[in-house]
Amino acid sequence: MKLTKKITLPESEMPRQWYNILADMPNAPQPLLNPKTRQPLKPEEMEPLFAKELVAQEFSKERFIDIPDEVLTLLKIYRPTPLVRASGLEKALDTPAKIYFKNESVSPVGSHKLNSAIPQAYYNAKQGIKHITTETGAGQWGSALSIACQHFGLDLNVFMVKNSYNLKPYRKIVMRTYGGQVHASPSNVTKFGRDILAKDPDCQGSLGIAISEAVEMALETPNCRYTLGSVLNHVLLHQTIIGLEAEKQLELTGDYPDKVIACFGGGSNFSGISFPFLRHNLKDGKKTRFMAAEPAACPKLTKGKMEYDFGDTAGMTPLIPMYTLGHDFQPAQIHAAGLRYHGGGQIVSQLKQDGLIESYTVEQKDALNAGLLFSRCEGIIPAPESTHAIALAVQEALKAKEAGKEEVILFNLSGHGLLDLATYEMLLDGKL
Repeated sequence: MKLTKKITLPESEMPRQWYNILADMPNAPQPLLNPKTRQPLKPEEMEPLFAKELVAQEFSKERFIDIPDEVLTLLKIYRPTPLVRASGLEKALDTPAKIYFKNESVSPVGSHKLNSAIPQAYYNAKQGIKHITTETGAGQWGSALSIACQHFGLDLNVFMVKNSYNLKPYRKIVMRTYGGQVHASPSNVTKFGRDILAKDPDCQGSLGIAISEAVEMALETPNCRYTLGSVLNHVLLHQTIIGLEAEKQLELTGDYPDKVIACFGGGSNFSGISFPFLRHNLKDGKKTRFMAAEPAACPKLTKGKMEYDFGDTAGMTPLIPMYTLGHDFQPAQIHAAGLRYHGGGQIVSQLKQDGLIESYTVEQKDALNAGLLFSRCEGIIPAPESTHAIALAVQEALKAKEAGKEEVILFNLSGHGLLDLATYEMLLDGKL
């Protein structure tokens, strides 16, 4: 087949089911624990916090779960997303490797996050819930949930990590434009936020703190539920539409990935592109390597400890068995704010412990320089989070060049960086 730059699928080929890797894992992860009793968490104990059907998905062992028609219709606004041959990047690197990327930046909010925001808003609205809370780091998840909640008539409060709230003002404007109410976290809106500010008025926040505030508001507001943009099983499930599409698209090229790469914060985009291919390692004997690119400032999979830990700073969420740096860990204020989460989540951590996935750290400057190279070769300015995946893909492509080895590298471009230009300006001006 001659080189095709962009591989697209018709809407009729869009996956109609999500893939649940729990059905195929050789070792089931340890259960979540109730934070009060420290006993295995029961589904009904999660229902005060999450919509019932999302809780059912969290505990499901079904291999494939149907995507509701109304959700499919909304996803078709931007899906299927293109699979792109990074021919410009290949040429610049002079590598024999074939590099492909799944372009999730084409969604209305500029990232993959809408893949889970739409179904989460749908299931809450279907249950009759009227109010939603959430947290956001860089603002990608908050933006996605804002438009999803607007579509289903839900009121949304977003707790945005204060450092990002101040450094990424346009993300805040996007959320407000879509109808979301945005609070800089830690805030004066919740007791937990006020307590932190009393001790440290200049606290710049973390995802763990923002989660605690969102959970507190959800539990204290009538007819309200909390939603999460990563980490939990049902979120990773929704994101598998990325890899399921990529699988069909690569079939059209005759290629199959030797390496699948994505940045890693809480696991949503990494799991989304990896799990559908990982099932062929588990079921069919394929030998693809799955490589998570973490920021050196927050290396939970690479340097964290496998143990039970809270998903939030206040200790209100269920205890999760995962690689963690500690729920009170305060990472450096790096520009890839969406990757500043302290834990790896239940499923991904078990897969890492079993040696089925790998993790690597990337320094911030190396990541952004890779993003600069990519933008000049492929014309897309990537989000700071996505530059970590690009940096690792570049590294692997150069290894292939050194070895004179042809291989297929697939990475997920989880979002564009058009609202992160201040970061690129600092890089270009030598002020990073």
